[in-house]
Amino acid sequence: MSAEPARRTVRILTWIGIATGVIGGLLVAFPTVLPVGGPWVQLALGIATLVLAFRARKIGIAEIEGFDGRLSLFAALLGFLIVFFAGQVAFGLLVEVANP
Repeated sequence: MSAEPARRTVRILTWIGIATGVIGGLLVAFPTVLPVGGPWVQLALGIATLVLAFRARKIGIAEIEGFDGRLSLFAALLGFLIVFFAGQVAFGLLVEVANP
């Protein structure tokens, strides 16, 4: 892959990752929007954010000379935060179900 298609791919993956991260962050901040299955949707969005961000970083580091991965790093950090907070809620739900 040459530099220009790699730049386009990295840009698309990074911005989609940031978008899923923002949506997941909003769902973490306002959990009553999705009363049923909310933590699981948040976890899925957090994992998707991580996958997209790290895929963008991998392509950028391998294919682009002088790659500046600050946006993809931001998306990855956002994904980690979402997984952390949504994981706490999901774990609490699993414990609640296991111990009636």
